[in-house]
Amino acid sequence: MAAADDYDAAVALAEFQAARAGVRGLVESGITSVPPLFLTRRPRTSSPSPPPVEAQNQPPLFTIPSVDLALPLSSTLPLIRAAARSCGFFHVTNHGVDAAAVDSAVSAVRAFHEQPLTTRSAFYAPASVGSITYSTIPIQTGKSKTTSAGPLLPWRDTLQVRFGPPPAPDLAHLPPACRDALVRYQLLMTELGKKMAGLLSEALGVGAERLERAMRVEGLLMACHYYPPCPEPARVVGSLGHTDPSLFTVLAQDGVGGLQVRLHDGRWADVLPVPGSLLLNIGDVLKVVSNDEYESVEHRVVIKSCQDARVSIALFFNPSKRRESDLFGPLPELLTAGKQQRYRAFTVTEFMSSRREHGHGTNSIDRFRIAHE
Repeated sequence: MAAADDYDAAVALAEFQAARAGVRGLVESGITSVPPLFLTRRPRTSSPSPPPVEAQNQPPLFTIPSVDLALPLSSTLPLIRAAARSCGFFHVTNHGVDAAAVDSAVSAVRAFHEQPLTTRSAFYAPASVGSITYSTIPIQTGKSKTTSAGPLLPWRDTLQVRFGPPPAPDLAHLPPACRDALVRYQLLMTELGKKMAGLLSEALGVGAERLERAMRVEGLLMACHYYPPCPEPARVVGSLGHTDPSLFTVLAQDGVGGLQVRLHDGRWADVLPVPGSLLLNIGDVLKVVSNDEYESVEHRVVIKSCQDARVSIALFFNPSKRRESDLFGPLPELLTAGKQQRYRAFTVTEFMSSRREHGHGTNSIDRFRIAHE
């Protein structure tokens, strides 16, 4: 083993990416300790450091709200409004999406990531190229936070698919192991997303069609995550705390668990999977458009197991209006007497530039906040 002072993060990252094996490849190789590229606390010596204190404590019990779409609208809307205003997350049950199609998509993602290395490595690309990318994506912490230690890698491999905006991707390039299941899943989830956009809009008090008219809501970006088992789970993260750069996100997941939300008191709480449900969370764009009526809550993924891999599929719903003349800010209807405008309007391009600059933490929309005396 090289001395600690000889460790070069850039070289280590290049070697890891050149192997085209991802985190799954490390597990397959039989490692018993976590490489420094993945350590949340990177040691300057070769001896292991203790896990973070919070990783040694049991997360508090917390129940994510649940919305049953089979209920009458008069009952559904108050539930959505309360959940979106409080924790920003809620389970959706009786959502109308074929359960077999959801299970098939999750199983197909697992099947892709667990193919032999020689099969899946053909799709591996360290940098985002085109509309379909399979890689281990470094955690974006913002330019101002870049250190000599290099980027932190999550304990996660991702197959990312962009279904738009036009021109549409050539779906023939999707890996055969999951192509049909993911295409069907995206079509079904797009229908649900349109429905949820209407319900979120109506619960906001601006009418069911308002968000659609203002933004043309589309679910065009899908992230299929695979979190391999880890020999030292407490020393890595599936993702750091972040908020989503979307209007809202719909998540399908298996039963392994690992998703956590940050409570108002600063503690992290587990979001337990609920069989048959889908999980929806509010993103930063909807927080802005709602003028802080809805909450975009910080969340993360921790690795729970030394034996079991976790699989999830996140579909991000965003405005499809992306011209430089398309500005997004608080809806005028919400700026009633006594309610000041809390954000200035911005374009999608400006918003995403802010995310790259500040990372995926909770401060990426602060630059758009209006200061009031």
